Amino acid sequence: MKNKALIFILSLLACYAAAFIGSFATIDAITGWYTTIVKPSFNPPNWIFGPVWSLLYTLMGICFYLINISEHPSKIFIRKLFIVQLILNAFWSILFFNLHALGFAIVDILLLLFVLILIAIKGQEISIWCRILFIPYILWVSFATILNISIWWLN
Repeated sequence: MKNKALIFILSLLACYAAAFIGSFATIDAITGWYTTIVKPSFNPPNWIFGPVWSLLYTLMGICFYLINISEHPSKIFIRKLFIVQLILNAFWSILFFNLHALGFAIVDILLLLFVLILIAIKGQEISIWCRILFIPYILWVSFATILNISIWWLN
């Protein structure tokens, strides 16, 4: 039982580490560069991003835990996909907010969306909960993709 608790904590911490990297890359730009660019009318208020991402990273951590405790033969492949999505997620913030590379950020977020869909499909082999837990994440990243493309277009 202790082992599962440790795996749960480590699974959450892996996701929160990606969140930390992303937020570290984002925090100064939110009150600086991001205020200077043209954004579409459907751009949400800045205060919404923190709570949404906090929830999404927690859901990711639960899914990662389910992957990590699984005995399914696809576990290794799905775990690799999961790590790739964490890297793509954190790297998007660096591309978009630090480097202001809006076009490259679009490429990154499209790859991220593709990997998320793969995780939802393959993750169902481990647990239907992996798919269910990823639905809000996929929806949010889909919206973020449209937002990213719109900001790139407007700027």
